[in-house]
Amino acid sequence: MKKRILSLALALLMGLSLSACTSKDAESSVASDTQSSEQTEASTQSSKAVESSVDEAATSTGVTVKLGGLKGPTTIGLVKLLDDAAQNKTANSYDFTMSTMPDEIVPKLLSGELDIIAAPVNLGSVLYNKSNGKVRMLAINTLGVLYVGEKGSEDIKSIADLKGKTIYATGKGATPEYVLSKLLSANDMDINKDVTVEWMSEPTEVLAAVKNADSAVALLPQPFMTAAQAQVEGFNSVLDLSAEWDKLDGAGRLVTAGFFTTEDYLEKNKEAVDAFLEDYRASSTWINDEQNAEEAAKLIEAQDIVKAPIAQKAIPFCNITDIVGEEMKTATEGYLTVLKEFDPAAIGGELPGENFYYVQPADQ
Repeated sequence: MKKRILSLALALLMGLSLSACTSKDAESSVASDTQSSEQTEASTQSSKAVESSVDEAATSTGVTVKLGGLKGPTTIGLVKLLDDAAQNKTANSYDFTMSTMPDEIVPKLLSGELDIIAAPVNLGSVLYNKSNGKVRMLAINTLGVLYVGEKGSEDIKSIADLKGKTIYATGKGATPEYVLSKLLSANDMDINKDVTVEWMSEPTEVLAAVKNADSAVALLPQPFMTAAQAQVEGFNSVLDLSAEWDKLDGAGRLVTAGFFTTEDYLEKNKEAVDAFLEDYRASSTWINDEQNAEEAAKLIEAQDIVKAPIAQKAIPFCNITDIVGEEMKTATEGYLTVLKEFDPAAIGGELPGENFYYVQPADQ
């Protein structure tokens, strides 16, 4: 982009100086100019001036944000942003890293290897407490995306029916584990005693286990639940954990993930952070528009999340959202309070302070 702007600027300067000439005269004049030391020096100085102005323009349009996300719904909401960035249509540039497990990207926020991450909300709280309050939450990007699927029988109609089952799952130490634990507890069960959970590193491993079993129960996020239903004969989604969560008294909304940065990065790059939030708002709005479903699915496949046909079916169930400001704070506080009552370690011991939430004046 910089080279193209520079070339156009130089062409404009030459065009203005030679506007009285015909095209042949211009060619002759340029050839003659290259032989004149005085004119060559002037041209060089002009070029440097133009290049300097281009450099200033380039730096004023944004910065490169080192962005991290997880393979799943948190990145689905970003795919339009990433595609637009590749075409220089966003205010910032983005250097994106996608991981399969939260513990692969979460430590990189505190180390400075990543500037903004999409991660489970409870881990954002853990980071806040671990860093003595130096982490900031920017937005909720995903609500409930967890589903229980069953293969080989039709026994499961409620959470209570999970008793005695072996459950293949991913997300130990993150939202899936804590949501399942809370729902089991609300139904007088203990995750360590009344069910057997086979924790795996990523959803594709869960899918492989279900394929190889005659009967199986699996806890999967979207879009991987949709993928499992399409690829495994006899496997069906039987419980929506968001709906089960809504049955709990005073549990608030089931919040899956959000965006987080550090206090230091926010203070030094507030304009870039605000621009990111605007870029993400446009991306998530576009993703949720059913008219864009086919194209969105292609972008999801391009990011190597799931194949386009699966993605297109899964998008409506992924609960991609963009919640900021006071609404973000209220929803997150309610969810973290429930987790703390169940297991304080799930949120890092204590609820985050008021400064955890990035609430812009316009949001108040």
